[in-house]
Amino acid sequence: MNMTRYWPLLLAAAGLLLLVTGFVYDVIFAGIPYQDPTPDMSARYARHAVIAAAIRWCGVGAVLLGLTVGLVRRGSRTPER
Repeated sequence: MNMTRYWPLLLAAAGLLLLVTGFVYDVIFAGIPYQDPTPDMSARYARHAVIAAAIRWCGVGAVLLGLTVGLVRRGSRTPER
């Protein structure tokens, strides 16, 4: 089995996993913003929200890169005879 054939699909799957992980991290650590937070609570919420957004954007980038590379490789493939 040739692994180089499947790496764009694996990259897209890993990106989806990162995307879900970012949402879960956001729910668990950042959650809903506080109604009347102290400055420390606001800073902690902002830090966790930035981390969750970075994880999600890395996931989006990995999905898009994997799908783009997969489509380009499929389109540039020579026809089999």
